[in-house]
Amino acid sequence: MPFNKLKKYPELLDIAFMSDKDRRISLREIFDRDIADNPNFAFRNKRIYPLKTDGLIDMDREFIHLTTEEADIEEEDGKIVKHRVFDIHRSRRLHWIKPHIEEVIEDKVVVFSVLERDVKARKNVVKTYIYNKSEKYVIVLQAQHGNTSAYFLLTAYYLNREYGEKAILKKYRKRLPDIH
Repeated sequence: MPFNKLKKYPELLDIAFMSDKDRRISLREIFDRDIADNPNFAFRNKRIYPLKTDGLIDMDREFIHLTTEEADIEEEDGKIVKHRVFDIHRSRRLHWIKPHIEEVIEDKVVVFSVLERDVKARKNVVKTYIYNKSEKYVIVLQAQHGNTSAYFLLTAYYLNREYGEKAILKKYRKRLPDIH
C-alpha cells in the first residue's frame, strides 16, 4: 500500500485490485497527507477547509465525498434511495487535488468562479472551479460564508460522464469576471 504514496501526478493510484479495507487505508493515507494533515492547504493564499457538519469540521465526511459518488439505489421495496458508492475514477485521482490546488500542473488548467444556486441552503453561492482540460478533471471550491480569505473544498471528480464536459463548459460561459 505505501507504493501509492509515491505516485505523482499524472499517474493514477493502484487501487483497483485491493480489498475494500486496504483500498480505504491507502486512500486515507493520501487524503491525510495532502489534505487533512496539511497545514498549508490553500488556494491562492486562501486556506481551504472541509465542510462542517453541525458546526464541526468533518474530515471523514470530506474523505467519503472525495472517494465516492452519489447513486440511485433501488431498495427491496422498489423505492429509489440516494447512496454514496465507491468511485474508482475519483479515488484513483485523489492525489491530484494537491498539485492542482498548488497550481504546479503544466497541463491546460482553467480557473473560474460562478454564482450558483445552493438548493439545500436555498441561497446563491460563489463556487470556484479548477478545471484541467487536458485530463478532464475538476476541483470545486466554495467561498466561505462572508469570508473572502477561505474556501470550503466541495468536491473533485473526473469528467467520465458523457454530459460532464458539456456541463462544465456551460458553467464556464456563465463565469464571473473575477475569481472569488
